[in-house]
Amino acid sequence: MGQFVPEDVFVVGYPKSGNTWFQDLITMVIYGVPPALAPPLLAQTLVPDVHSRPFFQRYATPMFFKSHSLPCPEYRRVVYLVRDGRDAMVSLYHHFCAFRSSVDLMKMVRDETQLHHGAWHKHVSAWLANPFQAELMVIRYEDLKQDPVTELERFCAFAGMKRERSLLELVARETVFEKMQRREMRLGEGDLEWPKDRLFRRRGIIGSYKDEMPPEILAFFMAGAAETLKKCGYMDTTEEFISRPPSNAPKQAAPAELALANRLRTA
Repeated sequence: MGQFVPEDVFVVGYPKSGNTWFQDLITMVIYGVPPALAPPLLAQTLVPDVHSRPFFQRYATPMFFKSHSLPCPEYRRVVYLVRDGRDAMVSLYHHFCAFRSSVDLMKMVRDETQLHHGAWHKHVSAWLANPFQAELMVIRYEDLKQDPVTELERFCAFAGMKRERSLLELVARETVFEKMQRREMRLGEGDLEWPKDRLFRRRGIIGSYKDEMPPEILAFFMAGAAETLKKCGYMDTTEEFISRPPSNAPKQAAPAELALANRLRTA
């Protein structure tokens, strides 16, 4: 994929940092298409994924693109999405499980060659360093979930788009995780290769690593990522890391997993 222009905006983030969600947000904020009424593939057309589409149709300038790439000189305007790396790794693990019969989370954490886009902390650090001096804004996944209207206002200002606050409030209501998950159950996922018996939007909560990442794996992750987590505001103290439940504590099934199980039982 090529033929980018300097005005184009690239929504970049480490995998499982809210990139697909932001595609849906852009579909409604920029193009005015309510996600509930839009076929899942429409967001992929309006906000192309640079990794999966060899070509695209330019509907306007600027165009908006989704990417997981490391910094590159072609990306002149970038919205960088960052999510707590512990949650991102757990989510990425489940993503891999949808395609593979055996996935080892410890190997993912210890050996970055297992990951197409490398280690979480190196990806985040590379973009925060901004080596090609792109026009860059950073949005945290957690802030987007907790105060979506404010973050969308920041995004619109960055993109040079004027939108009424009432529209952004509507977008926030229509793209909450539960609604987008229900749409996926009804219409499927925009990625045609995604297994039909698995949910892409699995859980979508803040702090999911607390009951999904075993302590020994968390320790390895923290060895490399602690400083980046602190820099991004995810580790003001060490209390959260120290006071974890014991590894033999009963694990509660994720709500999305229960919903999917119920759907499959009644199918």
